[in-house]
Amino acid sequence: MTDVPNGRDPNGRDPNGRRALVPASPPGMLRRLQRARLLPRSVRVLRSLRVLPRSVRARSALAAAFAAAVLFTSGALLMRHQLYDERLRATSSVAQQQVTTLLSATANSSISGPWGAPYEIVAGDGMLLASSPELEPYEKDGHAFLTGPGRGGSLPLYTRRRFTFPAVAEPAARSLSGQTLTTVEGTVPASYLPGETQGRGVAAGARVRVYVLIVPDDAERAVGELDRELVVAVPLATALVAGVAWLATRRALRPVEAIRARTASVTAADPRERVEVPDTADEVAELALTINATLQRLEEAATAQRRFVADAAHELRSPLATLLAGLEVATAYPDRADWPAVVSAAGRQARRLSGLTEELLLLARLDAGAPPAPAERVDVAALAGRLSEEYAERAGGSPKVDLLVAAPDAATTVFAAPGDLERILRNLLDNALRHAVGRVLLTVARDSAAPGSVLCTVRDDGAGVAEADSERIFERFTRLDESRTRTDGGTGLGLAIARDLAARHGGLLVLAVQPKGSGACFVLRLPAGDPMSIRPRPFKGRGRSARSQRL
Repeated sequence: MTDVPNGRDPNGRDPNGRRALVPASPPGMLRRLQRARLLPRSVRVLRSLRVLPRSVRARSALAAAFAAAVLFTSGALLMRHQLYDERLRATSSVAQQQVTTLLSATANSSISGPWGAPYEIVAGDGMLLASSPELEPYEKDGHAFLTGPGRGGSLPLYTRRRFTFPAVAEPAARSLSGQTLTTVEGTVPASYLPGETQGRGVAAGARVRVYVLIVPDDAERAVGELDRELVVAVPLATALVAGVAWLATRRALRPVEAIRARTASVTAADPRERVEVPDTADEVAELALTINATLQRLEEAATAQRRFVADAAHELRSPLATLLAGLEVATAYPDRADWPAVVSAAGRQARRLSGLTEELLLLARLDAGAPPAPAERVDVAALAGRLSEEYAERAGGSPKVDLLVAAPDAATTVFAAPGDLERILRNLLDNALRHAVGRVLLTVARDSAAPGSVLCTVRDDGAGVAEADSERIFERFTRLDESRTRTDGGTGLGLAIARDLAARHGGLLVLAVQPKGSGACFVLRLPAGDPMSIRPRPFKGRGRSARSQRL
């Protein structure tokens, strides 16, 4: 016999491997919880081995089944735990009542045989007075198996103690063999139980103790019946949740499949197809709206690309045709050809082709997001002064080119690529010279509305730009003056390039609102900063909102 101290032993098992009576935990609960903690690791292993299904419906059903299994299993374990504890508390209450009954019954007469739960009545140092048949295999030569109360001391009532019963082969002891059980005991003086102690040789002053064992058979039977129900109910409930999840996911993804099929039919040659937007007002509807917006942008980009290719081919065709015609005429009549004039005309057309090709290549690099040129500190006022002198000399006083710097020294420095900044100003000045009547004014100043920025304006006194045309002025190959010839006009790319380059440097190029007939005024705003705070930004492609624009 081993007297186990109160409390749970570390493993919940007795030395013989049998389950110990542990009222705070049902049998096998710890092992189930340990297995449950291994489930996430198993899921990771399955995922690494690509065993999990690829279908969204199957994955959703599997995830719902896993969550339901964890939830239902946890609920089942909790239910078993509560049922086991309730039945064990009921058994303990019955054992306590049996102690009272045995003490009352032995007050006037002796008892023997079964009295409900297994019991043993012990006197003095271990003298056996009475016991149930289950304890008889453990009692030898009139000595009780359980501890005797001794002599003197306190008289505890309804106290609890745990005992370990050795394994025996006798059928009568099968309910106790190898188990660690809790007892309810009551101790009284021997004189209180004359019916049990008279004539038994119990010493005067001895005490008598009644033990009643708390056997968990009833709790285990109840848990076993519950297990038989749960082993069917939990899988069925899990399968039901998985089926509902599969059907719900299938229904939710039905519009997605329709969107996928419709999107797959869209081709680069005909991007006009649109997907149907479901009236569910959920994420799927938002997805359909986003796809339609993307298809709209793709269609606009494809249309713009086709128009750009057609315009570029047309622009290249004109100088090539002029060059070829002049050379063919001169070749056909070599004696009557003015060869210096022919060579001069061919040179003009070749230079025009070279300039157009250079602008087309630059636009292609901008559209492709090519890395910007290295940036450095640039004095905008100094650059504007040099360009104004150059253009004034080229114009020969008609129109007049003036420069106004409304900022102190070193206040107009920006961090930018010098070549890009010069091209922006040249394109603006070229455009102004083509449309000016008598004067072009280039102004450089600090921007009071945006501290830390430099403001450049290029103003001409030409006809100006109609408000209706301000949104398309930066579109490539756009010409607002349809009456002028291609020889007198530009390529239609200068302002588009200027605005794209300004955007690469974090700047903005807009057309200021002017009264009708007072010319046009382009405003270029550039951030002024140090190399650590400002970097040229790569071009993001077309599609930005153009404020006022002009060619």
